[in-house]
Amino acid sequence: MIARPGRLGIGDRAGVQGAPYVVAGVSGTRVRLAGADGTVLSVTVAGLLADPRYEPAGAGISGAAPAAWMPQVGVEGLPADAVEQARWWEGHIAEVVYGLPPEAPEAARPKPQYDPAVRSLSARERAKVAELAAAGCQVPLSTFRHRRQRWEARGLAGLVDRRVARRADPAGRADPVVVTAMRQAIEEAGDDSSRTAGYVIWRAGEILAGAGSQVAMPSRATSYRLFGVLSRGKHTTGSASARRSLAGRPGGMFGQVHPVAPGELMQIDSTPLDVLVLLDDGVSGRAELTGIIDVATRTISAAVLQPTTRPVDASVLLARCLTPEPMRPGWSQALSMAHSVLPYERLLSIDERLAHAAARPVIVPDTIVIDHGSVYVSDNFRSSCRHLGISLQPAHLATGSGKPHIERAFGAVATMFCQFVSGYLGRSPDRRGRGIAGQPLWPMQELQELLDEWLIACWQNHEHDGLRDPEHPGRAFTPNQKYAALVEPAGYVPMALSAGDYIELLPARWRTVSAYGIRIGRRTYDGKALDPLRQQPSGVRERGGQWEVRYDPYDVSKVFVRGRDGWITVFWKHLSRVPVPFGEMAWDHALRQLRGKGQAASEEDAAGLVAALLRRARQGPQHEAPGQGQPPAPRPSRRDARVAARTRAAQTPVPPQHLASPRQDPHEAGEPDGSVQAGQAAAVIPMPIFDPFAEAGKRW
Repeated sequence: MIARPGRLGIGDRAGVQGAPYVVAGVSGTRVRLAGADGTVLSVTVAGLLADPRYEPAGAGISGAAPAAWMPQVGVEGLPADAVEQARWWEGHIAEVVYGLPPEAPEAARPKPQYDPAVRSLSARERAKVAELAAAGCQVPLSTFRHRRQRWEARGLAGLVDRRVARRADPAGRADPVVVTAMRQAIEEAGDDSSRTAGYVIWRAGEILAGAGSQVAMPSRATSYRLFGVLSRGKHTTGSASARRSLAGRPGGMFGQVHPVAPGELMQIDSTPLDVLVLLDDGVSGRAELTGIIDVATRTISAAVLQPTTRPVDASVLLARCLTPEPMRPGWSQALSMAHSVLPYERLLSIDERLAHAAARPVIVPDTIVIDHGSVYVSDNFRSSCRHLGISLQPAHLATGSGKPHIERAFGAVATMFCQFVSGYLGRSPDRRGRGIAGQPLWPMQELQELLDEWLIACWQNHEHDGLRDPEHPGRAFTPNQKYAALVEPAGYVPMALSAGDYIELLPARWRTVSAYGIRIGRRTYDGKALDPLRQQPSGVRERGGQWEVRYDPYDVSKVFVRGRDGWITVFWKHLSRVPVPFGEMAWDHALRQLRGKGQAASEEDAAGLVAALLRRARQGPQHEAPGQGQPPAPRPSRRDARVAARTRAAQTPVPPQHLASPRQDPHEAGEPDGSVQAGQAAAVIPMPIFDPFAEAGKRW
């Protein structure tokens, strides 16, 4: 409760900086103070009141501590009868102090017994006490004087009965020791699985017993009431995810960053998609959505679906963020950048890649907020960001509020997109329907196409409350409109990724180039382009002279070696045995099968097993009947089909014509004796895929 404002005039005494002063003069907003030693201070009224050691004149007039009489509840929060009683006393006290009650008209004259001009304050107080006694209200003179002093010091609040002005303790009259034990039991449940209130009450009793306290727990009904009061808003017996989110929320005031340029601050994260998708070969499963959002414009610069998010997926996401989104066949021209609110003509004059681009701005990240997931703290993702000149800002551990914009964007994708897709699972098992797997499911690649189209058609043109103009809060902007407004003052820097830039985004290993080539994951890579490097040190002392090798976990058919003159593409020796690109998931699965059968996990046997696995999975559960006299072909196990589907659905091959060294002939892939023909090599090596700048109409 704020104290009643006082007055400061000439001659008043005030304590400033621990010393007594007298007000010598007042001029405008400045006050001159004279000290006992002859010093004169000239301060502003605001500066004087802001001084923590300032003591106003008449402080401590009542002789009691102000906090003892200061009500803890505002007058508006008090019972109406208590406020009315205080106003009744205020009328009588005002008549004693000023001669007239507050409701007296202007022309009224004070009563003789209350006239300040002829009667002293003590005489007026005695007259008022006698008047109240005649009216049936017996009050001692000292009590009336104390109330008058509190009213002069604190106004109406000083006349309120302290018993009704106190705030009630939420814990009631429970013993503080019991309250402390109950709070500790509730805090322990923050990271634990959800339990009932009875368990928390039992745990509080155990805490009391373990501390050696002689205080017993209250009755069952009182304990449940106490638990309800102390656990309010903490979801102690509710959702565990909501409880962890509340526990990780900052305790103080929320901070907020206001980036003013596209790419100044971006946030990246991954989450399981709430849609059951159809992986390769008819296997159903859930995909993971990895997205990156620009805080300044709320633009989702890139969003990719993968069966399992790996560090290379985050690096691919960076590549997509820096790549214009090309128009796809069947898309309406209204989705093109030329027909959007983006400054197409100006951007096209800077970057010709935007000629056939969709209406999604290309944003170069400057700082990316990440969590502590293994994907984003990996050496591969960090080295990719260092190569692109991107700063990383880790969020607080287990604190979703550190990157709220991408978390909210995922929620919007779930409510505005996923629930309209066939195969929607709901956000939790208790919201999941029956027979979801029997619904017509979208293949993951086609669902990726739908998601890209939705991001451009809906998200980029949807008004966001977080993009309101501070000067005109009634208007909300879309991400494209906000980008168009910020790109002019912030500028635009085109950044085209070359083939070498893409290789820099892949995971790195350090290997020795031996006489037989390079070994990675029990696979041997060799080619004539390695001849100058065999048995030779790389010159990198920190790595013991080993050579830097980059590889794609989703396509183990080739690796890239950083030679002295650039990157060298080297193919797997047994590439001819598996004419379909596959990833490390299928390779590791084949090695586990061989070890489970007690066989030596040789490279040739693993390659043959992978080829057989992919052929069986490709046939699907329904295939042609065998010929007469032939046994039926074995059906692939569910494990085999799922591994094959996930490893092919996640492939991100790199075009060899951009990444191969000029010294290397792609037809050298295969066995060392050169048994692989040129036609076979052409069938094995994938056609160009990663070339977003050569043909804008094709997706990279």
